[in-house]
Amino acid sequence: MIVASNLSKRYPGGYEAVKEVDFSIEAGQMVFITGHSGAGKTTLVKLIASLERPTAGSLVVNGQNLAALRRSAIPYLRRNLGLVFQDQRLLFDRSVLDNVLLPLQIVGLPRREAIRRAQAALDKVGLLAREKARPIALSGGEQQRLAIARAVVNRPTVLLADEPTGNLDAESAAEILEIFADFHRVGVTVVVATHDQNWIERYHPNVLRLDHGRLV
Repeated sequence: MIVASNLSKRYPGGYEAVKEVDFSIEAGQMVFITGHSGAGKTTLVKLIASLERPTAGSLVVNGQNLAALRRSAIPYLRRNLGLVFQDQRLLFDRSVLDNVLLPLQIVGLPRREAIRRAQAALDKVGLLAREKARPIALSGGEQQRLAIARAVVNRPTVLLADEPTGNLDAESAAEILEIFADFHRVGVTVVVATHDQNWIERYHPNVLRLDHGRLV
């Protein structure tokens, strides 16, 4: 499913965020990427999502080597990836439902089917009753749940999240992590970057631990 071999990412100026990393994530696994601030967690998630390109080595996601992938092919790769970030990048001038509809509109799904799938995604995260609201009217936890609904509406095989609970209170964070666990239980590959050891102790995922860009 996701295989890295000698994977490295060097930024202009010589800073190496990820250094010669090797790992394999099987389909259906739940994996947490952990480490100190600046360890390379966010960079690794962005590499898997093809938001960044490797400097060296290979990274194979769903059979595609991202180091050699043409830029024109990246949007097609991402159709099988759900992405959730601390900055949810919600559209505050559109309704909750319209935010979730956007990925389906991009791929040209007929509107009736798109609405049905968007409402199902909102129901999964407990926001169906708020479908007509604007994101600004939602709490922080609800906004993150909205971001998750948008990420999964295309029914991705891989769900990626970078510190998805970093800005939330403990109760909201617990709700968000349980949603990720629910997707894992139905076979979605879930990869979460987090510094919170409590979630590792609770969910017992496979762990990739980074220290200054290297796996330890």
